[in-house]
Amino acid sequence: MENPTPTNSSNQGLWKASTAILALITGVLGYFLFDAKTKNENQQVQINQRVEELSTTRTSLDSIASQLDAKISDIKALGGKVEELEAAKAQLLKDFVELKKTNGFSKKAFYAKIAEYVSLLAAKDVELEQLKKENGILTEKNQTLTNENTSLNTQNKTLKTEKEGLADSVDNYNRRNRILAAQVTRASALHAQFVQALAVSDRGKERDGGVYRASKIDKIKVIFQLSPNNIAKQDTKTIYLRLLDPDGATISDGALGSGTFTMFGKETNYTAKKEIQFTNTGQGVEITYGRGGNIQYRAGHYAIELYSEGFKIGEGSFEVK
Repeated sequence: MENPTPTNSSNQGLWKASTAILALITGVLGYFLFDAKTKNENQQVQINQRVEELSTTRTSLDSIASQLDAKISDIKALGGKVEELEAAKAQLLKDFVELKKTNGFSKKAFYAKIAEYVSLLAAKDVELEQLKKENGILTEKNQTLTNENTSLNTQNKTLKTEKEGLADSVDNYNRRNRILAAQVTRASALHAQFVQALAVSDRGKERDGGVYRASKIDKIKVIFQLSPNNIAKQDTKTIYLRLLDPDGATISDGALGSGTFTMFGKETNYTAKKEIQFTNTGQGVEITYGRGGNIQYRAGHYAIELYSEGFKIGEGSFEVK
C-alpha cells in the first residue's frame, strides 16, 4: 500500500492561504475606498455649504450697498447729513474685498457686520422720515410764503395800477386846473375899448381924428375906456403903452419914461406906462407920451398896443402926414 504524495496537500494549503490573503487585501482596499468616498462626499458638502454661505453673504452685502446708496441720495436731497452712511459705504467696500479671501471667511463675523448695517439702515429710515416730515412742514411754509408773496405781488400791482391811475387823475386834474386857471386869468384880464390917439401941440391944443401933421405933434395922448369886469380884481394895475413906428419898431426913450416889461417870457420895450386903481366902473384912462428934443414923427402909419398883467388888452392906430 502506497502513501499519498505531499505535493497535492501543500498546493491546497497554499491556495487557501492565498485566497485568504487576497480576501483580506480586497477588504482593506474596499474599506479605504469607502472611507475616501465618504470623506470626499463630506468635503463636497462642506464646499457647497461654504459656497452657499459666500453667495448669501455677497447677496446681502449687495442689497445693503444698494440701500446705502438710496439712503445717501434721499437724505442728501432733504438736506440731511450723510457722513455716517458714507463711512459705512466705505467699510462695505472693504468687506467685499475681504469676502474674496475665502480662507479668511467667517460666517459669524460677516453676519454680525450685516446686522450692524441693517441696524444703521433702520436708524436712517427713522431719520429719513423725520427729514421728510420737517421738509413737508418747510414745503408747506414755503408754499404759504409763496402764496402770500403772490398775493402781495398782486396787491402791489393793483396798488401800482391804482397809483398810476391816481397819477393820471392828478395830472388830468392839474392840467384842467391849469387850463381853468389860465381861462380865469384870461377872463380876469382888463379890456381896453374905444382906443384913440390925440395929437397935442406944443401949445397944449388937442386934435382928434386919427390923422395928424407931424409939425403939429408935440405929444401923443392915448385915451381909452376899461370895460367892466366882475372877475378882475379891483386893485392897482399897471398899463403899458407901445407906439410902433411905420417900420414896426417900438418908440422908446428912457429919458422920457420908456423901459421894458416881460411879455410871453421875454423882455419887451414899451413907450410909456401908467398905474391906475381899477374900480370896475368903466373908467376912462389916458397915457401921454412927449417926443424928445426937436424930433418929429415921420410920415406913415403908427400902431398903438396896450398891455396889462401879461395880456394884450387893446390896440389902435393913427396916421402922420
